[in-house]
Amino acid sequence: MGILIGLVVALAAMLGGFVAMGGHLEVLVQPFEYVIILGTSLGTFIISNSAKTIKDTGKAMGEAFKNKVPHQKDYLEVLGLLHNLMREMRSKSRSEVEAHIDDPKESPIFQAYPNIIKNTPMLNFICDYARLIIIGNARPHEIEALMDEEIQTIHHDLLKAKHALQDVTDGLPAIGIVAAVLGVIKAMGALDQPPEVLGALIGAALVGTFAGIFFSYGVFGPIAAKIKYVREKQVRVFVIVKSTLIAYMNGAMPQVALEYGRKVISAHDRPTIDQVENETIGGGAGA
Repeated sequence: MGILIGLVVALAAMLGGFVAMGGHLEVLVQPFEYVIILGTSLGTFIISNSAKTIKDTGKAMGEAFKNKVPHQKDYLEVLGLLHNLMREMRSKSRSEVEAHIDDPKESPIFQAYPNIIKNTPMLNFICDYARLIIIGNARPHEIEALMDEEIQTIHHDLLKAKHALQDVTDGLPAIGIVAAVLGVIKAMGALDQPPEVLGALIGAALVGTFAGIFFSYGVFGPIAAKIKYVREKQVRVFVIVKSTLIAYMNGAMPQVALEYGRKVISAHDRPTIDQVENETIGGGAGA
């Protein structure tokens, strides 16, 4: 919704200002200029990216429009699951805990958090490191280094869509110039026409430069920035899991370990200690 509101404001300001200074909106109606610019940009986008990245870019744009970032409820669910899992690891045998992490979709602990079960990367991340913890051979600093490497890889993969769209953004002004040059070439073929006809052709050609710059800085650039914001917020949940589990490995009680995870949540979204306790000890989901 924020993206749509921003685009409406930008278009209203731009077109309103153009009309206010005496411009004619019909001059901007040059569909073939837009076909050249957007079609060429789409072609270069397809050339420079794999099918997986192209598909993920569409998904990322949908997430950006929906502002699909984790909210306080999502953080509480992650902390609640981690609390229950750490409590199991602390009080139950290895075989009993393994039964939960080997088949999390059938585990009553994980079933209490269906949103996490649907998030396959997060589910695998939690189960993989819980398994390493109960094996007991790895040291906390070794697990932490491994987590950092995996989080960096996840971060890199999630931002491939942003970089792909940013490449399109960077190329749009130049492609707009290409469309303008083609329009000028067309105008040069009409030099024998009256000035009003030639002026209209040149004006139409210049729309290409305008459109390329506007699509770059007014549309695709901001969307790419929003994708980065959304995807980096999604990565932050993995950091919460890391901080919590490493604290537990270093000897913290489950409820204390949750504080390490809670503290890495941004202040705007961070739940209070009471909220975390209600989610875990006080009878929240899965408690």
